Amino acid sequence: MRIDLHTHSTASDGTDTPAELVRNAAAAGLDVVALTDHDTTRGHREALAALPAGLTLVTGAELSCRIDGISLHMLAYLFDPEEPALLAERELVRDDRVPRARAIVARLQEIGVPVTWEQVARIAGDGSVGRPHVATALVELGVVSSVDEAFTADWLGDGGRAHVAKHETDPFEAIRLVKAAGGVTVFAHPGASKRGRTVPESAIAEMAAAGLDGIEIDHMDHDGQTRVRLRGLAADLGLLVTGSSDYHGSRKTVSLGACTTDPEVYGEITRRATGAFPVPGTGGV
Repeated sequence: MRIDLHTHSTASDGTDTPAELVRNAAAAGLDVVALTDHDTTRGHREALAALPAGLTLVTGAELSCRIDGISLHMLAYLFDPEEPALLAERELVRDDRVPRARAIVARLQEIGVPVTWEQVARIAGDGSVGRPHVATALVELGVVSSVDEAFTADWLGDGGRAHVAKHETDPFEAIRLVKAAGGVTVFAHPGASKRGRTVPESAIAEMAAAGLDGIEIDHMDHDGQTRVRLRGLAADLGLLVTGSSDYHGSRKTVSLGACTTDPEVYGEITRRATGAFPVPGTGGV
C-alpha cells in the first residue's frame, strides 16, 4: 500500500480542487490519501463525491498552533467535523486569516512591494487565504523566485519584515479538542528548520504525555540527519511515525506520494480514531 497522509487543495492553499486532488492521487498510484487543508474541512464533501475506485480518503485538517512564540502545525485525522468545540476553534483561526493577510499586504506595500489585496484575493479564490497566497503574489511580481523564498526572514517568515501574527491554537488545547472529537493527532514536519524556529524536543515530550499520537518524519523539509534524530525521539516517546508529501499542487515542487506512511502505522491511526472512518472510493463522479 502507498499511503500519503498530508495534502492540500484549493479549500486552503493548494492549487488542485478537492476532486482533482483525489483523481491525481489515484493516478499517482496511491492507495490512501488524507486531505488535510489548513483549519478547514470544506473540501471533504467534493473529494468524497469524486473519490475514484481503489483509493481510500482519510478526512482531516492541519491545525495552526503556537507555543512559546513558535508556530507549528498539528495534523488531525478522522475527527468528527461537527463537534462544536473543535469547530468553533477552527472557525476562530479561519476568521483571523483575512485581517492578517490584509495586514501583510499593507506591510509589503510599506516597504515598496507593489502587491495589492485584489491580487492576493484572486490567487486565493475560494480557499482560506493565507501566506502562501501572498507568497504566490510575490512570485508573480518577480520579487522572489519561489514560494519557499518568500517564507524567509526577508519577507513572510516568522519575524520577517512582512510577518504578521494571527490567532493560533495552543497545541495542548488542539490535542485535547481533537481527542474529544474522536480524532488522532500528528505533529507535522517538526524539524522543518528552514521555516523558522522549531519546537524543542522537551516540548514534544510534553505533548506526547498530553496525548499526541505521532510525528511526521518522512517529509521533504527533513534531511537524513533530522529524520534519524526524530525517529529516535519517536521511539523514546512511544509516538507513531508518519511520512507524507505535504502536496500543494503546483504551488510546491513536491509530488503526491513523495513520502509515505507505513501501512501498520496507518492501521493504528484508524484503530485509534472514533470520530470518523476512512472512506473507500466507489468510482466518483
